[in-house]
Amino acid sequence: MPSSFYANSSPRVAPCIVDRGIVYQKQDMHCLLADLTRVRYQQFQDGELISQGEGYVKRVFADCQSSTLVANHSLYLNVESFDYLELNSVGPETHPETHLDLVQDSRRLRLVPLSNPLDHHSVQAIDSATLEVMMAEVLSANLDAQLDDDHNGLF
Repeated sequence: MPSSFYANSSPRVAPCIVDRGIVYQKQDMHCLLADLTRVRYQQFQDGELISQGEGYVKRVFADCQSSTLVANHSLYLNVESFDYLELNSVGPETHPETHLDLVQDSRRLRLVPLSNPLDHHSVQAIDSATLEVMMAEVLSANLDAQLDDDHNGLF
């Protein structure tokens, strides 16, 4: 059988990108962006620097009805606002600087991580919903313990 038969019949392998590459899948873009915390950002239009600053990535989402917002040192990144993400590492091999370019037509939003996930690997952020559930469980357990103490005094 011709070799083209085997190429067409085999399942397609998902790409593997290490340090450099272009990411088109919105889910993959979300994964890369969701790990970011503090960043330096630069906005380019037609290769010209338009604005820059530093901020915290507050939220990463995919919603065709919402915008990407960068204001007041906060970034709300909508992966639907961009065609693709370009991942690059520049600088010496021992300490390369990674940057992520979110690209849409002639606009580019460059994000340079200012925090290192290796430094914060043992610290996990707890979202407010999880914190509320934990607090409710603690309060419920405390109330149960008080009720048990009150009932023990009756007997």
